[in-house]
Amino acid sequence: MNRPNRLLITNAHLLHREDGTRTDRGWLEAADGRITATGTGRPPAAAEDVRVLDAAGGTVLPGLIDAHVHLLVTSLDLPDFANWTPGYATVRALAEAERMLRRGFTTVRDVGGADHGMTRALAEGLALGPRLLHGGKALSQTGGHGDLRPLGTDSMPCCEARPNFGRIADGVDAVRAAARDEFRKGARHLKVLLSGGVASPHDEIAAVQYSEEEIRAAVEEAENHNRYVTVHAYHPRAIDRALRAGVRCVEHGNLLDDSTIALLLEKDAFLVPTLVAYEQTAKLGAASGLPPASVGKLAEVRDQGLAALERAHRAGVNLVYGSDLLGPLHPAQLEEFTLRATVQPAADVLRSATTTAARLLGMAGEIGTLAPGAHADLLVVDGDPLADLTVLTRPDRHLKHVVKAGRPI
Repeated sequence: MNRPNRLLITNAHLLHREDGTRTDRGWLEAADGRITATGTGRPPAAAEDVRVLDAAGGTVLPGLIDAHVHLLVTSLDLPDFANWTPGYATVRALAEAERMLRRGFTTVRDVGGADHGMTRALAEGLALGPRLLHGGKALSQTGGHGDLRPLGTDSMPCCEARPNFGRIADGVDAVRAAARDEFRKGARHLKVLLSGGVASPHDEIAAVQYSEEEIRAAVEEAENHNRYVTVHAYHPRAIDRALRAGVRCVEHGNLLDDSTIALLLEKDAFLVPTLVAYEQTAKLGAASGLPPASVGKLAEVRDQGLAALERAHRAGVNLVYGSDLLGPLHPAQLEEFTLRATVQPAADVLRSATTTAARLLGMAGEIGTLAPGAHADLLVVDGDPLADLTVLTRPDRHLKHVVKAGRPI
C-alpha cells in the first residue's frame, strides 16, 4: 500500500519569489503533490501519516525552471549519434533528465527534440526527472539552422519519425502542416528557427530565415491550439519580424538593439538568453567538434550576449532562465546563474527561473511559487540564495533536498 503523500517541512525560511522576501523561520505543508499551507513560527502538529522534514534553518524555495533544454542531445559525436536507435537515444535523454532534477530543476521546457513519450514516462514516474514541457521538433526552412545536411547531399529526409532536433518545412502550407503535426503529438509550444546559428555551419548569424507569412501561419496554428510560438533568433531583423508576426518568446537574442527591446516591451514578449552555452562551448574549444565557421560565429554571439542581457534587464524585458547546453556540457546548467549575476541582482535572476518562467509556460501560480495550491516542487538549501547565488550553483555543497510533487527524492 502506498504511503499517503503528505509532507511537513519545519524550521525553514521560505523564499517567496513574488515579492522577493525570505521569511523568518516557518513551515510548509503539502498533500497529494500540492502546497496546502505555509506559515511562520511554530508548525502545526503533524499527524502520524505525515512525513516531517527538518530544514535545519535552511531556505525553502520553489523548484527551478530551465526554459531552454535539449534533452535528446546528449552527445556531440555526430557520427556516433547517427547510429543510435530511438530507444537508446531516449534512455540517454531520461538519464540526463534525472541529473537535471538532482541539480534542482523541477520543470524544464525542451525546445527541440523531446517527444510525448519522454514527457509521459516522466509524468508517470517510469523515470525520475523534472516535469517536461516538450515542443517536439523545431521547424526549419531548407538551408536554415535546423538543416544540417552536408552540402553534397541533395536528398530530403524521408520521414519525420526518427527522434531529432528539427524538421524541414518550406512555405505556408508546409509550415501549417508541420505545426499541426507537432501539436497533434502533444507539443506545448512550437519552436521556429528564424536566423542562423552557431552549430549550423552553412548559414550566417545575421541571416533571416522564414518569411513573415510563414511565421504568421505558425503563430495562427499555435493560437488555434491554445499554444504559442518561440523562435531561435539572434539578429534584430529576425527578432523584429517574429515579434511583428505575433511570436510570444525569443530564444538567445544576443545581437538585439534598442528598437528590438522596445518591441519586446510593446508586445509583452519574453526573452530567454542562454549565455552559459557559449561560455562552455568556448571552453571546450576544438573538442566541441565545431567547424571553423562555427567557431567564428560563436565568438560573435558570445561577445555581445552579456551586454544584450544587461540592456534588456534595465529596460524591464520579461527575462527567463535558459541554458541550451548539449552533450558533455549539461553539468554546467547552473552556471547561467553565475553569468547573469554579473549584470543582474540575485533576486531578478531567481525570478527568471521561477515566477517569470512560470508565466511564459502558462503555469503561473502552478510552479515557481510557494503559494498554496501550487505544485509541491521545492528545494531545501542551507543558505540564502538572495544573498549568495553559490547556494544554488554548488548543489554538492548546499542543496540538501529536492522535493518533487511533495516527495523528497
